[in-house]
Amino acid sequence: MGGEDTPPLIEELALKQSGRLRQFLRKRVRNAADIPDIIQEVFLRLLRVPRHETIRQPEAYIFTIARHAAQQHMLRSARPDNFVDLDEALEDFLTGSEGDPVLEVGAEQCIAGLEESLQRMSPKMRATFLLYRRDGLSMEEISARLGISRPMAKKYLVKALARFREKLQEMDGGRGGG
Repeated sequence: MGGEDTPPLIEELALKQSGRLRQFLRKRVRNAADIPDIIQEVFLRLLRVPRHETIRQPEAYIFTIARHAAQQHMLRSARPDNFVDLDEALEDFLTGSEGDPVLEVGAEQCIAGLEESLQRMSPKMRATFLLYRRDGLSMEEISARLGISRPMAKKYLVKALARFREKLQEMDGGRGGG
């Protein structure tokens, strides 16, 4: 940190708490290489606080920020192993299909199959997928909107993606590809 524009409180916290923050984050972040970036994010967020003198317990405050930053980092980096990006899958499927009626029919069948899978999902699983994929909401926003916990929203999303993956594999196998 350091510098003419950095408030003394933040410089002091950076000097005194960086080691403890590093230890704190080691327990919460899978990839240790991400820790310096998260620490930087913590202090950037602290710099955005309008009046630092209003922070009653600065040490506790930076650890609260660090916990939130680590959680957000984990959410961004937590892509299930069986994650299927439908846009990519369909793009791969449709590449080079312009003007080829056989591929166009195949694409229409693929979309119909995915639509069928979507309709067979439970209402909350379907809503979770649509709110996440179509509307771009975060897991927190989805859980608040649907009245479910964040882990449950994530579970619904993972299950929905797994169903789409199964359907795509089933359809790929039906074309003689598997």
